[in-house]
Amino acid sequence: MKILVTGGCGFIGSNFILHILEKYPAYKIVNLDKLTYAGNKQNLVSVEKDSRYEFVQGDICDSAVVDECMKKVDAVVHFAAESHVDRSILFASEFVRTNVLGTQVLLESALKNGKKRFHHVSTDEVFGELGAEGKFSETTPYAPRSPYSASKASSDHLVRAYFHTYGLPITISNCSNNYGPFHFPEKLIPLFITNLIDGKKVPVYGAGQNVRDWLHVKDHADAIDLILHKGRLGETYCVGGNEELKNIDITKMILDAFNVGDEMVEYVQDRKGHDFRYAIDFSKLNKELGWMPRYDFESGLRETIEWYKKNEAWWRPLKQKVIENVTKKENEIKK
Repeated sequence: MKILVTGGCGFIGSNFILHILEKYPAYKIVNLDKLTYAGNKQNLVSVEKDSRYEFVQGDICDSAVVDECMKKVDAVVHFAAESHVDRSILFASEFVRTNVLGTQVLLESALKNGKKRFHHVSTDEVFGELGAEGKFSETTPYAPRSPYSASKASSDHLVRAYFHTYGLPITISNCSNNYGPFHFPEKLIPLFITNLIDGKKVPVYGAGQNVRDWLHVKDHADAIDLILHKGRLGETYCVGGNEELKNIDITKMILDAFNVGDEMVEYVQDRKGHDFRYAIDFSKLNKELGWMPRYDFESGLRETIEWYKKNEAWWRPLKQKVIENVTKKENEIKK
């Protein structure tokens, strides 16, 4: 099989490419990536000379580039997206362009180039927020609350429309928060780790009571692999790590790993539309395809911290691109 991976130089996309090339010696990958701030060719330096791997720098909104890539492949795994909620608050139009229009360009190309198998990677944030009880599942109504989640919800609807209207063979996965190696140091876990390596405080939104379900990126890559090969066409699968934690609890775990205390925490004004809680019911994926997460959060976090300690040369150049405090940045832009 030859797979077009969009956004393959990003965090989850690069981990997926490494997973596929290691697991399937006969498979080939075409990686289409625009190389925005979150796309990093260094994520894939270990395979860049592999004859099974081809990199194409380009925009998924560019139909000519997309068509040229699509002609070469049997299947598409679509990761490419603007994905940081904080940035969507500042730059909503970029999220609509990439996440909605870009997805439509890919779908149209997959359709006209032989109805290519199409897997769309989405997020649990399309479902909105949960109270203290319950979990998201494949039947949860959509209720996005940020420009990011609204743009991803729109792309999900487009993917389903191409299945029902045109018969494009699609699947969708909605995942919980990922963590692990090659995570751009703007997101919570890598931001906190790299700040503490530099002796800087970690910024916690509000009182840190927001709850997320954490999924190791390697478990996520395994789930997408299964869905691509064995998932029922037209279906959605929720992927979660079964690891619900408050942000403040994760903060304390990371502080403990660095042998520092609350003096290294800086509580900052909460961001707009900050969803209270996410949690995933992945029983469908488990029952149909036998998938279970392998990583527990405690050991996965330890491994992640060690990775960032050993790979300073990877993350150090990226820190200058980080927006640590969206509220402060928003005020600066308004000025």
